[in-house]
Amino acid sequence: MAAAARGCGGVWRRAWQRGAGGPAPRGHRAVACNARGGAVPAGKSGLAPWIPVVGLEIHAQISSNSKLFSGSQVQFAAPPNSLVSFFDASLPGTLPVLNRRCVEAAVMTGLALNCSINKKSLFDRKHYFYADLPAGYQITQQRVPIAVNGSLSYSLCTDNKMSQMVTKTVRIKQIQLEQDSGKSLHDDTRSQTLVDLNRAGVGLMEVVMEPDMCCGEEAAAAVRELQLILQTLGSSKAVMAEGQLRVDANVSVHHPGEPYGVRTEVKNINSIRFLAKAVDYEIQRQIEELENGGTILNETRAFDSKLGCTVPMRDKEGKQDYRFMPEPNLPPLILYDAKSLPANMNHQQVVNIDWIHERLPDLPRVKRAKLVEQYGILPEHSFTLLNEDGLTEFFENVVKQTQMKPRKVIGWILNDLLSYLKEHSLTVKESPVSSSLLADLLNLLEKKEISSTAAKQVLAELWKGEGKTPLQIVKEKKLELIQDQKELEQICQAVIDGQENEVMAIKAGNRKVLNKLIGLVQRETQGRSNPVLVKQLLEKQLSE
Repeated sequence: MAAAARGCGGVWRRAWQRGAGGPAPRGHRAVACNARGGAVPAGKSGLAPWIPVVGLEIHAQISSNSKLFSGSQVQFAAPPNSLVSFFDASLPGTLPVLNRRCVEAAVMTGLALNCSINKKSLFDRKHYFYADLPAGYQITQQRVPIAVNGSLSYSLCTDNKMSQMVTKTVRIKQIQLEQDSGKSLHDDTRSQTLVDLNRAGVGLMEVVMEPDMCCGEEAAAAVRELQLILQTLGSSKAVMAEGQLRVDANVSVHHPGEPYGVRTEVKNINSIRFLAKAVDYEIQRQIEELENGGTILNETRAFDSKLGCTVPMRDKEGKQDYRFMPEPNLPPLILYDAKSLPANMNHQQVVNIDWIHERLPDLPRVKRAKLVEQYGILPEHSFTLLNEDGLTEFFENVVKQTQMKPRKVIGWILNDLLSYLKEHSLTVKESPVSSSLLADLLNLLEKKEISSTAAKQVLAELWKGEGKTPLQIVKEKKLELIQDQKELEQICQAVIDGQENEVMAIKAGNRKVLNKLIGLVQRETQGRSNPVLVKQLLEKQLSE
């Protein structure tokens, strides 16, 4: 039970309390995450602080060409019911054939999450009725899953400062293989529901996290780290917008020393940002409900992203009997390691745990450490590089082609290029400014052929995607640095003569005013002067 209080100090406060003020309006984030720990005041009831408990169940679609138990193709947005085999449609007499690729992906994911891989796992039938579940049951691993007892480390910033980050760990209870269901499409105009079975039978990994988190920020950070791991492994594309990563959040609150409260389950959250909002809202809702004398129902809820709140779907008070039973058409799944693999066994017909372990790629935490060590960048910058798909490769390509130091390159990429991409809602791969173009631009800057102000103008021109090189833009716009020192001295003297008050302030000891004079010289030269040289000339002329 102590594990539930990890992170966020294990407590929340009702941040909307202002003296004797009333409850916060619905949808307002009324709780704050204290990632560094420490006691937090109680709510208006005067009782002990509330301890929120958050556990996650994550369904990741396995990256495979075919489904878990059939040869049907897996393809997003295919025409409805165009990728359905006889087995997917549950026609009588059809039998499941286990997809080796799905097993290997699950083993790979389990190893990356520090799990123990069960050499013998079992398949079960989970019975329930939905229109998009043709067989009336789902094949899953309820009794003995493929991987158990793992952990996931993730980092999050404290007090909204990227420079201050803490690392936390959530325990992984298990990873199990199971089938996805089909998709129901509700046509309100015609008052009918249509069923698309393209997704029926697609392989899923369900990752069950223990309730070791206590706020939306932690839940979001853990899922984002898991998403990066899955994408690094290639075991899942984990694109949430395409339903390849779906999250169910179990949330409850209780006072210190008391048993866990009644939990609610917020189903099918398909965005990391929505996950954080849903968890925070649900914690706030439960605290408010309990402090107003109400009770929490054991129910399933959904997050309404437009309203910013969770809404009831169905209650779970009457526990559903899934009538689990062993899957009669599938034998136990047997895996091997180097020690248990029989000498006469064909290696292509078995899954070797050690063979998979040896071929694991560098995981995100290792990649971040290498980026910091190799390029001397800040740890928080390494998180940004990995969080943006393709940005690490872009950065490394620029570094290879430029003479500028990596710590300067990272500033241009994160502050300038990334800002452009965000502003225009583009991915790194869609950027009109390639790594070679940016490297050419930074080389001009590093050779002191242009100023940083001019470099930003060139970058803005490159963004238009007209096919011009940085050097061509510099010549067309006449952005080269003024190399004639006498010309610069004359411009500096003219600025000094026109700013008597600023000159008096500088001579009185206010050196900050010198920056204004430098800026005026830059304006006169239209960004074509070297600020360092301008500063030296101004200081020399002011001292005479």
